[in-house]
Amino acid sequence: MIFVIPDDPFIHYFSNRKNMRIFALHTSQDFAEKVADFLDRSLDSLEERNFEDGEHKIRPLVSVRDEDVYVVHALYADERESVNDKLCKLLFFIATLKDAGAKRVTAVVPYLCYARKDRRTKARDPVTSRYVATLFEAVRVDTIVTIEVHNLQAYQNAFHCQSENLVAYQLFVSYFLSVLQKDEQVVVMSPDIGGVKRAEQFRDRLAKGLAADVDMAFMEKIRSKGIVSGETVVGNVNRKTVIIIDDLINSGSTIARAAAACGKLGALKVYAVATHGVFNKKAKEALREKSLTSIIVTNTVNTATLDETFFKNKLVVLDVSPLFAETIRRLNSGGSIVSLMDIE
Repeated sequence: MIFVIPDDPFIHYFSNRKNMRIFALHTSQDFAEKVADFLDRSLDSLEERNFEDGEHKIRPLVSVRDEDVYVVHALYADERESVNDKLCKLLFFIATLKDAGAKRVTAVVPYLCYARKDRRTKARDPVTSRYVATLFEAVRVDTIVTIEVHNLQAYQNAFHCQSENLVAYQLFVSYFLSVLQKDEQVVVMSPDIGGVKRAEQFRDRLAKGLAADVDMAFMEKIRSKGIVSGETVVGNVNRKTVIIIDDLINSGSTIARAAAACGKLGALKVYAVATHGVFNKKAKEALREKSLTSIIVTNTVNTATLDETFFKNKLVVLDVSPLFAETIRRLNSGGSIVSLMDIE
């Protein structure tokens, strides 16, 4: 997959670049190395030590004084570390960099933890996304960069420092331009009413890429006591190719329910698209839904632990690291992030 950088008259590439360092904590090193390769440089060295009592330390092994520093770390749980472990390590390392004289520190977080808990839904509920923002600002982070947060307004309101939210729409559009036939009638679907704006933004870009009309649909979603129900589809999907788009897939139940409903209504193909493939233990079963043609995600979360057969037959993983690399390039050199996102 080739990532195409939109034209940007304001970009200076590296002609006006500042001194820069790029670090990655251990569990995010594979993704960060792809980012660094795109920037034609290597990751800078650091030391991570875990002690027998469960404590740890991380320090840079190069000078960061007066440098523009970028730390790449995705905050999702894996078989080695919990979300809280990763968050704590990232926060401590940012503070260490600031203490060591870094001029600016940018947290590059492909997957931002606790972003879904952005409002109170029950009495005395926490608003954890705001608390996480407070922690980042307490260690004096200057900028945070993530992609496809669950609620953009809540994210922007939670952080008082510079906060950038990337989108992978153009990457998904490029993928579908390579797999869709010219005569296919396409419908972009939101799996719930709350994601309609996201679906509309993707639909507009896809229609432009296809140079054809693309319809919209959304599905009823009722959540009560942790149980999701509702099967009503608003929009015509009969004899059409349906692309269900969401910010993330966790258990897969929402996507599977929407795909099954489209299948019953006569959809010819159903694709599921999400930036983040979190995929908990229940996901593989839900996503075996027979109406679901394939699932397309990016590599913000490592999917290597998924069953190999499932991965081969149904899952497509697109590389979003070039988008993060170009974002770092523009932050460092004074280029435009807005033009990169093609935000209207």
